Amino acid sequence: MIERTLLQPEHQAFADSFRRFLDKEIAPHHAQWEDQGYVDREVWRKAGANGFLCMTMPEEYGGAGADKGYSIAQMEEIARAGTTGIGFGLHSEIVAPYILHYGTEEQKRKYLPQLADGSMVGAIAMSEPGAGSDLQGVKTTAALSADGSHYLLNGSKTFITNGWHADLVIVVAKTDPSAGAKGTSLLLVERGMEGFEKGQRLKKAGMKAQDTSELFFNNVRVPAENLLGGPAMQGKGFICLMEQLPWERLQIAISAVAAAQAAIDWTVDYVKERKVFGQPVAAFQNTRFTLAELQTEVQVARVFVDKCCELILQGKLDTATASMAKYWTSDLQFKVMDECVQLFGGYGYMWEYPITRAWADARVQRIYGGTNEIMKEVITRSMGLGGR
Repeated sequence: MIERTLLQPEHQAFADSFRRFLDKEIAPHHAQWEDQGYVDREVWRKAGANGFLCMTMPEEYGGAGADKGYSIAQMEEIARAGTTGIGFGLHSEIVAPYILHYGTEEQKRKYLPQLADGSMVGAIAMSEPGAGSDLQGVKTTAALSADGSHYLLNGSKTFITNGWHADLVIVVAKTDPSAGAKGTSLLLVERGMEGFEKGQRLKKAGMKAQDTSELFFNNVRVPAENLLGGPAMQGKGFICLMEQLPWERLQIAISAVAAAQAAIDWTVDYVKERKVFGQPVAAFQNTRFTLAELQTEVQVARVFVDKCCELILQGKLDTATASMAKYWTSDLQFKVMDECVQLFGGYGYMWEYPITRAWADARVQRIYGGTNEIMKEVITRSMGLGGR
């Protein structure tokens, strides 16, 4: 295998420490969390106390000031362990960066330390019942009051990761519905604001321990100071969303490759031990060739994704390349899971086997973060082949 150069010894030391945290605080409880549909709130506080949340945030805001290599190491460990219930990535590497990059100084000092210590759980509300990958189709509105003191927020969101636990939600809303994308803004909505209600936890085919909820906003009075970035950022929410998409989509690719490699490793161990017709499953040429093909494709994906990670660390990753990484690796992830389930035979369809849960968890990777069909549209536009 090609030796990786992306992660340095300090990143590996962090990964080892986080793996011990996973083994002690998360893995033993994950099956129970899958049954109840959410992780226990206490795990967020423990993660914060151990410095495992918002590592890349500056120290002045409660983070460690670490580079994204630590975030990458954490995502890979979560994917390898199959502990998909914890929404640390979205909390630390999507919600917190929005506040860091676009928030006012007051907003940063108010929210980032609480996100870092786990006393506050963050979510971002983009998708709606009638608007998924098409963010320009958002119908949620936020009308500024005549005296300019607050916004009146109305609408609903769905498929919101961390939505049930969330204390802080970045809500994508139209502050000027007549202006299209240029009328989109981001509002910081807190738990307890009157009119903000959380719907049922959605029952999913996979990622069963990850709380995913509907959110409802019925005349929620959101203080004007809760417009992300203040008055200067009104109507610039869509630009913020587009700027952050390369990193968000690369995170999906990072997890996809790590999860695919874990599946291959589990399967190699299984086929060595499992016997069929008096010999190990690994003795059959079909088994060996299938695994050889899968390992080759995952190695190719690893090299590409590592290069994308290098680019993101340099601030050079473009949207089209990130879209390539997201679509290709998530397609590959599900292909690997499906082939590995087949090699497990009937046991591959039993929920107690990690490969079964990983197979179910993998399917959504091709949908969220923008469907893979949308990724192809983004790529073709960069080639000068845009449609209508």
